[in-house]
Amino acid sequence: MLTKIDLCSMALLKLGENPIQSLTDDSAAAKLSRTLFDVTMDSLVALHPWHFATQELELTKNTDGDFLIPANVLRVLKTGGRIVGNRIISDGDTITIVALVHTLPENYPSYFVSLAATRLAMEFCVPLTGNQTVFRMLVALYETELQTAKFIDSTTSIPDGISEFSLLNSRF
Repeated sequence: MLTKIDLCSMALLKLGENPIQSLTDDSAAAKLSRTLFDVTMDSLVALHPWHFATQELELTKNTDGDFLIPANVLRVLKTGGRIVGNRIISDGDTITIVALVHTLPENYPSYFVSLAATRLAMEFCVPLTGNQTVFRMLVALYETELQTAKFIDSTTSIPDGISEFSLLNSRF
C-alpha cells in the first residue's frame, strides 16, 4: 500500500537525496514533504479528469436553498446547475454531479505514481538543492510523464458503442 512517505521518498530519490522515514522529522525534506504533499497532489489530481479520482455524487439541497459542494471535491466536472463559490444553484431537491475528489495515495494507479513522484521532486528541487538545471530536467520529465499518464488514463475504459446513429443504421 503506497503512502505519503513512499511518494515523498521516491521524489527525494529522484533528486539524489535520502528518503525520509517520517513526515514529522526535523529534516528539510520532511518539512517540505508535510507542507507541500497535499496541495501538490490535489492540484495534480484536479489537473485532468482522471478515472481513478472521478466520482458521481448526489447532493441534497441545504436549508439555504442551494447545494453545498463537499469538501473532498477538488473540481466539479459536470453539474446541472450553476456553480457560485462552493455552492451549486439549481432547481429541484437533489442534484447529481460528476467530480474529481481528493484521493489517497494508496488508490493511485501505477501510471500516476511516477508522475506524482516527479511532480513532488520538482516542488522539492529548488528548496533542497538550488539546482536550476536539475529542475529544468524534472520539468521536461514531468511533461512527458503527464502526457503518457493522460493517454493511459484515457484508454483504461472501453467507450460505449454507438447504439443509435442514422448513418450506421442506413448502411446495414
